[in-house]
Amino acid sequence: MYKSLLFILGVVFSGLWWSCERAAEQYDIVVYGGTPAGIMAAIQGQKMGKKVILLEPESRIGGLTAGGLGDTDHGKISTIGGLAADFYRRIGVKYGQPEAVWQFEPKVALAVFQELIAENKVDLKYHERLDLDNGVAKEGSRIVSIRMESGNVYKGKVFIDATYEGDLMAKAGVSYFVGREGNARYGEKNNGIRPEGENELPGGIDPYRVAGDPASGLLPRVNADAGGNAGDEDTKVQAYCYRMCLTDSVENRIFIEKPEGYDEMEYELLFRALEKGMPKDRCFKLHLVGNRKTDSNNHYGVSTDYNGGNHNYPEAGYAEREKIRKQHETYQKGLVWTLQNHPRVPQEVRAYYAAWGLPKDEFVENGHWTPQLYIRESRRMTGDYVVTENVVRLREPVSDPVGLGSYAIDSHHTQYCLDKEGYVRSEGGFYLPLKQPYQISYKVMLPKKQECANLLVPVCVSATHAAYGSIRMEPVFMILGQSAASAAALCIEKGIDVQDLDYADLHKELVKGEQILENPDNEAYKVNAFEK
Repeated sequence: MYKSLLFILGVVFSGLWWSCERAAEQYDIVVYGGTPAGIMAAIQGQKMGKKVILLEPESRIGGLTAGGLGDTDHGKISTIGGLAADFYRRIGVKYGQPEAVWQFEPKVALAVFQELIAENKVDLKYHERLDLDNGVAKEGSRIVSIRMESGNVYKGKVFIDATYEGDLMAKAGVSYFVGREGNARYGEKNNGIRPEGENELPGGIDPYRVAGDPASGLLPRVNADAGGNAGDEDTKVQAYCYRMCLTDSVENRIFIEKPEGYDEMEYELLFRALEKGMPKDRCFKLHLVGNRKTDSNNHYGVSTDYNGGNHNYPEAGYAEREKIRKQHETYQKGLVWTLQNHPRVPQEVRAYYAAWGLPKDEFVENGHWTPQLYIRESRRMTGDYVVTENVVRLREPVSDPVGLGSYAIDSHHTQYCLDKEGYVRSEGGFYLPLKQPYQISYKVMLPKKQECANLLVPVCVSATHAAYGSIRMEPVFMILGQSAASAAALCIEKGIDVQDLDYADLHKELVKGEQILENPDNEAYKVNAFEK
């Protein structure tokens, strides 16, 4: 009888769930994630006459662009067109300049995004976070609806996952990869574990909690080895940080206090690096973006990146992710406090950073600290087509471009480990500039058809770790978001799967949307695009 009662209750609750879904409003395009990619996707969908809903999991839109990354990683500016170019021009207007502006305050970026959403009458819902247990309803290979933790259900014809994490993609049953592919998998040279000789720390740093005493254990987040040989595959992701917006304006400054949970041992590596001659200006960047405010990013082997503290983030649930975010925040606030106050920090270093604090007029709702962790890399889709460094290096042609990339292949450190001599080294970071732009294929946004036929993924694209190191820039995400929505609208009109869209039709729409699809300088693409 007990089992029968459970069965009846199960049927009832299942019926209630589907009843709720049947009552849900139908949209043409459902965009999950209010990142710059998601915002541009929603705007483009509206411009093409489609009924669009933009779902933001948290309380603030704009992702990193409105979350502290005001010193834009733009690469070649002439490669940025369409809605992305319009966004940066509007930033210029805010500062009284007619041309695009690439360095700006977070609150200015947020204001432009909000204005664009209002002008285009985008239906935006905040605090709509995907139910990770039972959030995606499919019929065959097509998503029918998504269910949020709020209980709200959104039905759509085409879905766009514009999040940095790729949760919708993952829960829809789409293949993906976390970590670094081995070089052998796709015939690359800059993937996997990095060579032994690479290190962005001063040499000779003792790795033990008590210097010279192995029995005391290794310093926090220092591994005994790299986990494999150079070029090998692993599951580690490059480091995250918060892009801190700081100011030295006395009228607008709040100093960062020693955070709750401060652990001095977390900064022992910093102390030892400074003792070994680490330059005073390398603890973090002080790049100005306007009105005496900075975009303060990682700058050295030990800086704002919380190396190794994010490896579980991509696959974690919401509670675990929040814990990881808090650890990053505590570490970075502690870093600033330490650099300004700790007696083991040389006086010249303390003086160099002494004037900087949080702006009173930024992130007011969050204690003046950005709520947006820099998810440099999380899940990456594995489609039928995977863009590799060989495409970025112009060694393989692209026949269906939806935008251009031009920023260097840039990976931050992945971990601290011991070198062959037993000292601490940083592993995973490299920066390889490009001479020319490269084309990004429409196929990078496409899941395998049998896995999902009505989903587009403009952020967690089908790319290797090496290639993603260039693609993962905010202007490129905006470009891909616009292109994704253009494709979605055309597929709806034609009644076809996203994998079956004729590129000639998409090309016309992209040109109409002022996307830049060819090298604007009309230079011949060369076999080797690296400057070194």
